[in-house]
Amino acid sequence: MHTPPSAPPLPPDDAERMPPNTPLSGASAADLGADPAAPPSPDMGSEMPTPSPVQATPRAPRRPSVGFVWRHPAHALALGFGSGLSPWAPGTVGTLWAWLSWWGVSLWLTPGQQGVLLVLAFALGWWACERTARDMGLQDPGAIVWDEVLAFWLILWLLLPASPLWQVLAFALFRFFDAAKPGPVRWADQVFKGAGWRGAFGIMFDDLVAALCTLLVLALLMRILA
Repeated sequence: MHTPPSAPPLPPDDAERMPPNTPLSGASAADLGADPAAPPSPDMGSEMPTPSPVQATPRAPRRPSVGFVWRHPAHALALGFGSGLSPWAPGTVGTLWAWLSWWGVSLWLTPGQQGVLLVLAFALGWWACERTARDMGLQDPGAIVWDEVLAFWLILWLLLPASPLWQVLAFALFRFFDAAKPGPVRWADQVFKGAGWRGAFGIMFDDLVAALCTLLVLALLMRILA
């Protein structure tokens, strides 16, 4: 008995031929309301994971280095030509640098020329503090010591000639007013807080007030001891 040839196998179902996650013919993923780049949806019976919120990590402020000091003239000036890099009391180290450097200034410049230097130092310092604080990402970086330099230069300009003892007392009083910030110095430290040119002026303003307080105390002591 002749057996008819068996029928050819049926083609596999379309769902079996299509690779996973391929949209149906004639309909795109966008037509179906799905994201083409989204991973496969989990089973309906499985628990949907709750995505954790993504929080932006704030940019860490720059820490000055020797290379940072000499990268721009404003950095060198604001950081006291490297004295502000001191890991211990940079304000005190900057004041010491101001004391030593003024000795050289007083040898070469007359008192009138020294006054002109102070005006130029204030104008350049304002610019340098603004640029350096912006590059470091801080409003009032502790490494900026040009405010101490300018303030102590002002004290020495008005105090000299004076004995070494009075100069040491002026140094101690200025560091007290600058660090402790009593009364008017604290007010001056708060009134011009912020970024930009206003904040840069505030960096120097409180030290100038500390210098004036120092000069006032010195004047009173000289009058008492006269």
